[in-house]
Amino acid sequence: MTAKVPWVGTSWKMHKTIAEARAFAVALGRSRYAHLGSVRPFVIPAFPSIATVSGVLAGTSVLVGAQNMHWEDEGPWTGEVSPLMVKDCGAGLVELGHSERRAFFNETDETVALKVEAALRHDLIPLVCVGDTKDEYEAGRTADVLARQTRLAFGRVGELARGRALIAYEPVWSIGDGGVPASPEFADQQHRRLKAVAAEIVGAEPPVIYGGSVNLENCRELASRPHVDGLFIGRAAWDPGDFIDILDRVAGAPAA
Repeated sequence: MTAKVPWVGTSWKMHKTIAEARAFAVALGRSRYAHLGSVRPFVIPAFPSIATVSGVLAGTSVLVGAQNMHWEDEGPWTGEVSPLMVKDCGAGLVELGHSERRAFFNETDETVALKVEAALRHDLIPLVCVGDTKDEYEAGRTADVLARQTRLAFGRVGELARGRALIAYEPVWSIGDGGVPASPEFADQQHRRLKAVAAEIVGAEPPVIYGGSVNLENCRELASRPHVDGLFIGRAAWDPGDFIDILDRVAGAPAA
């Protein structure tokens, strides 16, 4: 069996000045994970820092991403950033459909699908976030919600997404302040189902990573689950030393 090479990344949300972002990138670029192939690290800064971070990490194995983008290449979209602009900053990945975008900025399954299509058109890796709310989880609707979000996200592209996309399962009840991490068993079960649903659309199982109260204590156990292809980490990875510590623990996790 081929050893699993997990994706491990962090989104900084609305944190870090350009100077702070540069310092993080410098520290990560000096670590062994800048060139070690046992994990696939990525960082997603705020828009003002993308060019700085991508410049520092150029020539390394660390992928840099953006937290959102518009689906049009240009136009009268005040305050938006296009796929061309994202690429021009040096990003190779774009996070789409995060629950905060859906809840506070009217992101819908339909606009996520448009953005997935635009990302692939410009050779950006779409990192599609899907997740269930607390009410949906308590009602036992998790699998149905994730299946719907996944089918709609990839419905416009189908097999064009094969081998070119990632999915992040982020339970809404598990992220942010007061979030409770999903159990490794529950996460693995949902990832298995997500892979099967996505494979019906894109023709192959995409990597599915878990995000939701991931920390130094639970990262290794989560990453070792057979259907968990990596981790998407928030505040526990905003210090470069902590992120590198998590990379150490995940790199040493047993292969599925």
